[in-house]
Amino acid sequence: MSVDPSWIFRTVTLVTMLFVPLFAWRMRGRVFAIFGFVALSMSLIGAWVTEVRLASWAPPLWHTLACLALTAGAAASGLHYLHLVRARLRDRAFRFLVSIPGQVFVAASFMAAFWQLGLWPIRALLGAAGLDAAVHAMRWLDLAPYALAVISVFTSVRRVIEWVRIPVFGAPSAGFERLPVVRVRRRQPPAPAQRPLRIVQISDPHLGPWMSVRRMQRTLERLLAYEPDLVLLTGDFLTMEGNATSGALARALEPLEAVHERCFAIFGNHDHEAADEVRSAFKARNIRLLVDEEVVTETPIGPVQIIGADYRRKNRREPLETLLARHPRHENVPRLLLLHDPSAFKHVPDGQADLTLSGHTHGGQIGLVSFGFDWTVLSRTRWPDHGLFAQGTNRLYVHRGTGFYGFPLRVGVPSELSILELELS
Repeated sequence: MSVDPSWIFRTVTLVTMLFVPLFAWRMRGRVFAIFGFVALSMSLIGAWVTEVRLASWAPPLWHTLACLALTAGAAASGLHYLHLVRARLRDRAFRFLVSIPGQVFVAASFMAAFWQLGLWPIRALLGAAGLDAAVHAMRWLDLAPYALAVISVFTSVRRVIEWVRIPVFGAPSAGFERLPVVRVRRRQPPAPAQRPLRIVQISDPHLGPWMSVRRMQRTLERLLAYEPDLVLLTGDFLTMEGNATSGALARALEPLEAVHERCFAIFGNHDHEAADEVRSAFKARNIRLLVDEEVVTETPIGPVQIIGADYRRKNRREPLETLLARHPRHENVPRLLLLHDPSAFKHVPDGQADLTLSGHTHGGQIGLVSFGFDWTVLSRTRWPDHGLFAQGTNRLYVHRGTGFYGFPLRVGVPSELSILELELS
């Protein structure tokens, strides 16, 4: 007697949706259990609706294969969340067989829930108008979120070196606005007439399923090959898995030890979840961690003043103004501010930072950057998403992030591996 593939899929999703949060509640507590239940419920509901839609039109073989794929994804997502109850960095086999497929399934099915909700009234209107052929032609749209998720795996793992020319000084802006920059990908552009300050910014690497220790080491080795004048690390180095794996960040940062005198770092929001681990990692590599502090360092173009602001979630204006006032400008010395969350840039008094370097937003993470457009889901929010911005005479550069965390895919917004060339005249 054959087993109905729909029954298998629905049973696995139901067990996953109920058992994983209950187990998490018992082993890790209410907050994580609620987080797991919400994340899994949203994605599994989207998968369930998609499977019902496929059952209505797909040939039996295709439907069976789709059910098997969805069942495997649901099981992988459940195992991934179970592993987070006792989180730690896992080996390559676990990451590639469980964590990454599970997270791709969660992202695809999460998108599918809203996608199917949006398609429902369109189908209803077309059906009411007697346009059954149009409704039938739309059936392939049921698969769109899953196709997009599979394509986005390449966006999420692919990293291309790019050179970014940033004009630091220019005409004051009347308000907050995005400025154009010159980006050159895959090849080093001709040297400008005047030597720029060459910076490698590392932001939001988030050691975890998508960023292993070895992958982080290779990333740093690639960037250091271009001999930057400064390496500036603007926060969010870990995930839940990274937090619980002692020494992982120190190993990941190993390539920086050879150039430690050029490296400076700040805390991001997630770093406060494992502050001692982050501090010990930087200490192990002799990297200066700036917690509301300044440093003046020598570079090939002369001294540069760097101020590192600690992350604060709210009430940021006064601490930021106090920090900048406590460390006044040095005459004829470029002044950089490291500020993890770019939404705090609006509190930087005019003229108090030539360039602020931020991360935090992962470039918006969902958008059209891969297609050459600046638009992302954060474009109309309080968070500057990526690229260069101006407010008065101040300039802000928001890095798209070396890795990502949270929503488990980059969709149309690739990670950033950039050499920033600051034009200081």
